[in-house]
Amino acid sequence: MASNLDYLNPALIPLEEKVKAYLEAEEELEKAQIEARSLATTNLPPTADGFEQRPPTGSFDQQSDELQQRLNNMITDLDLLRQEIIELLPVRDEFVKVNLGYGPSRVGAFTVPSAPGTETKYHLRVIH
Repeated sequence: MASNLDYLNPALIPLEEKVKAYLEAEEELEKAQIEARSLATTNLPPTADGFEQRPPTGSFDQQSDELQQRLNNMITDLDLLRQEIIELLPVRDEFVKVNLGYGPSRVGAFTVPSAPGTETKYHLRVIH
């Protein structure tokens, strides 16, 4: 019965905090991607004659550039969090129970098949 409560181990708190931050960052990235798709569909130029009108010289779409930069930064941050979580995991290729605030959740790093002689890569899985 004690093994069912292993997810309450205080040693797992740093891992739990990183996983929570990862899940929040993942959600924010999804929202930003939806915003980018929405912006792309609303900024389509009307083509009544089939000709595309060029914007005036010196003007550019700053909003989409800023959004794309924000998306790139979010992806970089998410990759960094993913690597930190993988480093904090005590084992590979199996799930570890963690407490994300609503009972036991699971997180694990699983080996991605790759060519022999290449660096081992891991895929992070979070079940919450």
